Amino acid sequence: MPRMRHTWAAVVAALFLSAAATSAQPTTDGSLTPPRSPRNADYTITARLDPATRTITGTEVITWRNDTAKAAADLQFHLYWNAWKNPRSTFMREQALAASESGAARSPNEWARIDVGSVIVGGVDRTASRRFVAPDDENADDETVMDVPLATPIAPGSTATITIAWTAHVPRTFARTGAIGNYFFIAQWFPKLGVLQDAGWNCHQFHAGTEFFSDYGVYDVSLTIPTGWPIGATGVERETRNDGSQTVHRFYQEDVHDFAWTTSPDLLVRTARFEHPTLPPVEMRLLLQPEHEQQAERHFDATRTTLKYYGEWFGAYPYGHITIVDPAFQSGAGGMEYPTLFTAGTRWLAPSRVTTPEGVTVHEAGHQFWYGIVGTNEFEDAWMDEGFNTFSTARAVAQVYEPNFLALRYFGGFVPWVVRDIALSRETEGNRLAGYRRDAKSDSQSTPSYRYFPATGGSITYNKTALWLNTLERWLGWPTLQRTLSTYFVRWQFKHPKPDDFFTIASEVAGRDLTPFFDEVYRSSNAFDYSVDDLKSVRDGDRYHTTVVVRRRGEARWPDLVPVVLKFRNGEEIIEVERWADEERWKAHIYDRPAQAISAEVDPRRVVLLDVNYTNNSRTLTPQGGAAATKWSLKWLVWLQDCLLSWAALV
Repeated sequence: MPRMRHTWAAVVAALFLSAAATSAQPTTDGSLTPPRSPRNADYTITARLDPATRTITGTEVITWRNDTAKAAADLQFHLYWNAWKNPRSTFMREQALAASESGAARSPNEWARIDVGSVIVGGVDRTASRRFVAPDDENADDETVMDVPLATPIAPGSTATITIAWTAHVPRTFARTGAIGNYFFIAQWFPKLGVLQDAGWNCHQFHAGTEFFSDYGVYDVSLTIPTGWPIGATGVERETRNDGSQTVHRFYQEDVHDFAWTTSPDLLVRTARFEHPTLPPVEMRLLLQPEHEQQAERHFDATRTTLKYYGEWFGAYPYGHITIVDPAFQSGAGGMEYPTLFTAGTRWLAPSRVTTPEGVTVHEAGHQFWYGIVGTNEFEDAWMDEGFNTFSTARAVAQVYEPNFLALRYFGGFVPWVVRDIALSRETEGNRLAGYRRDAKSDSQSTPSYRYFPATGGSITYNKTALWLNTLERWLGWPTLQRTLSTYFVRWQFKHPKPDDFFTIASEVAGRDLTPFFDEVYRSSNAFDYSVDDLKSVRDGDRYHTTVVVRRRGEARWPDLVPVVLKFRNGEEIIEVERWADEERWKAHIYDRPAQAISAEVDPRRVVLLDVNYTNNSRTLTPQGGAAATKWSLKWLVWLQDCLLSWAALV
């Protein structure tokens, strides 16, 4: 590996910015001083939930500032719940394409919709001018984007006040929002402005494989729910007003780009605190299902793990509070992130040394950093939060929870069986290698995320990014990658970065041009696959004539040196370093040595974690029949044991 050069000016600047960012202490009342974000989209919302009819009626006042260089002649809003209005929406068509839920089995009252009653802009009623648009696919049946032409354009730098009244029907859960029984998890539930950029409105339709994008602001939300129902929401509860059978809960949070909430009469409330020598304290609030009461500390411990390691590696969590939600059984609301609030996911039977609930908790808490604080456009560049967070999750889990073991689940996932002979590794299960191998060539990562093939987009968004970040760690070293990520985090917090913003920082901190690497992993759908194609070692007099043929089977080209290690029976070891360049697909190495070769291996340190086939990376001349027989015998015995256990449970 060549010696690394560091851009020390960039590193010092990043450390200075990080110190400045953490000097402004978070508060526990939902405010951040001084302001961290542009705050150009503030929402004051008043809403009432009727659990019996599963209806939300609401009014919102948006104070919006045009931060672009062009006047806004219209306003565009996301009406996300209209994706579940009927099976003809773009979201439902894409789900069907992915062989996922079609909605055909749902009753009429289990669908969703947002009905906008009025839109007033600057005191002028624009309700009659509103219309639905489909900027991505021209689907006339899709009503997830509402366009409102204006009587008077909003000039650059000017502010407008927008008042909207709406009614929403809560669905049986779609995309982790909705209701089951008397458990409600409510997200993407109000008309929300898109993001105006110099090129125009960035307001995509709701797609099955992508999530969200919006501006930062201040949220002041008053929610009326049945008295006695615990509630959790983005921000901090500042006020409670009891009106007999109904209670108004007012939540407030500055410098966030969304607001979600949950309520149910069954929720248990638990609290704890995160403390750290160099990071700000965080008040943790857990809304827990009664059957999971004994797992409360596991949720808190996993959240502490996230706040500690993400905070040390990237930068401090800026809010003084966080809410953890344990969703109801079969609610479909688990494993999702929102500002200062996230849903975890667990089971009634959760054995130790299995990362349930820890894995989901770390991942969703981690989205407070890669999504909440660094505000990526999840429609177009979802890998910049999901992929970064998958990598970060695997690394954080490895610090605390290894070894963790494979758990097989039976009877609909209800009963776990822990296979303590199989420890799960960060590089494979943590980075989701199996899914990437299957789908490696399905899309170039530079394709806008909403255009990924629905059935395989997750592998490109989550798995591929985690693998190439871990590959960078193994190639450049963790100190270099950690400085890259922390510099990026500090420089782009409360902003909307694009891919080139990260790539520029990566090359800057590494002290070398990483463009060839990103050309392969981001700008192409090529796969890496290096192999040892042949190994021969034949006696020729008093010496052995050895031939090793190595090949680049994949189209992707590694931008640095790839070692090939040859080992001999007398203990001698030869390391050849190859650079596969241009169209060169193979190379032969020929040696005359006094001892016979026993093995050859390409990339022995497994730097290239994106290699889609490790089994061809090496060859040996030492018989392996015994090991092979043991391997396949054990596989057969595990299968037989599973059959016998299942049979024994039924007799």
